[in-house]
Amino acid sequence: MTNTDISPYLCPGHRAHLVGIGGVSMAPLAEVLHGAGMTITGSDTRESAAVEHLRSLGIQISIGHSAENLGDAELVIRTAAVHDDNPEISGARARNIPVFERAQAWGAIMKNYKNALCVSGTHGKTTTTSMCTHIIMAAGLDPTVMIGGTLPLLGAGHRVGHGDTIILESCEYCNSFLSFFPTIAVILNVDADHLDFFKDLGDVEHSFRAFADLVPEKTGLIIANRDDANTMATLQGETRPVLSFGLNEGDVHAEHLSYVNHLPEFDVVFRGETCAHVELQVPGEHNVRNALAAAAACLSLGVSGEAVSRGLAGFHGAGRRFEKKGTYHGADVYDDYAHHPSEVQALLTMAMNLGYRRVICAFQPHTYSRTKALFPEFVKVLSEPDLTLLAEIYAARENNNLGISSRDLSAEIPGSEYYPTLKALTARLRDLAQPGDLILTVGAGDIYTVGEALISNP
Repeated sequence: MTNTDISPYLCPGHRAHLVGIGGVSMAPLAEVLHGAGMTITGSDTRESAAVEHLRSLGIQISIGHSAENLGDAELVIRTAAVHDDNPEISGARARNIPVFERAQAWGAIMKNYKNALCVSGTHGKTTTTSMCTHIIMAAGLDPTVMIGGTLPLLGAGHRVGHGDTIILESCEYCNSFLSFFPTIAVILNVDADHLDFFKDLGDVEHSFRAFADLVPEKTGLIIANRDDANTMATLQGETRPVLSFGLNEGDVHAEHLSYVNHLPEFDVVFRGETCAHVELQVPGEHNVRNALAAAAACLSLGVSGEAVSRGLAGFHGAGRRFEKKGTYHGADVYDDYAHHPSEVQALLTMAMNLGYRRVICAFQPHTYSRTKALFPEFVKVLSEPDLTLLAEIYAARENNNLGISSRDLSAEIPGSEYYPTLKALTARLRDLAQPGDLILTVGAGDIYTVGEALISNP
């Protein structure tokens, strides 16, 4: 990553080439820069709806990577999945064209907004960013949005608006969020994760503290989960304004929490005053906390309590967040992106209280390093469902230098079953499924294809 300031390059008439332009945060970036009067080109490994949409705007996109794709670009912006050995990156460096990370570009863009709402946390970012989007749009504002998942309200994971507010899901991996300029920084929780990059929990906490310290000292605001001990430890001694949220206590908290058909209802109390009544359409105590965080952020921006109520009532979940895929042989099939033990625990705690006869969890671990580092925690939480089926570890960005397999997890989880292929796991679920069952496909890899395969061939 170059330490050069990207801001002078992001001006009308300048030419930028985006490598991995069809990605979840690259496509909206291309659209924003194009709308600002820049000439944008790009490349990706495959055709997609995002690529097709960008082409419809007049953006030239090549499929496949080649140094020739650079054309007369003055700068290159890349997604995190593109490494130095990519021919376009090496080609740019050979020609002394500066190469920037997407987070640097988003950081420069948000400087142009009065309100930059950045939602961080080890877990819950996508859901909370989506909830914020629902509330802000219910208030009649026109935000620019970047979410790490699909939001049905937008029909995509992003939105290019013309208002003075930008809402971004802000990821700690590789310290990406340290390139941002938040005016409001939300910290949902801090946990030991991405241990292929961070050394330990202390290193993660250090990164989140640096993120919190990015907000302006007097005019900025940090919104923090007082129920999470690691978040509170991270912010100890912080001199910038902090607004806390919590289930029962905090500057923003819930009162009169009840569940109707397993869905939470509660009043939002903001600095001692009841300002909204919320009827969530997504289950689970963890989603009550996500909603409180979203309410805290939006109320701090001056949004009305009525918009909070209406916005959250219209939120039915983001893609791959307890997303119903359909039914198979009378069993409900849901998919969820959870891939850290804390996320899996929150998911299972909620799912096992929904009244199903059995909860069958088909879990695909994500990365060898995470599986190795958090092995005892995975064993503990995956022992809770009525039956756990384990797919092989999804490698993502890694090679298996640790010699670990999901077979090792299965050996420690009573009654669990290991399947080396998704095809074999799908076949086993076909045999198991019965009326009254909840089948969960869980993980950040391609485990979602199992549920899709089930319901597509009833």
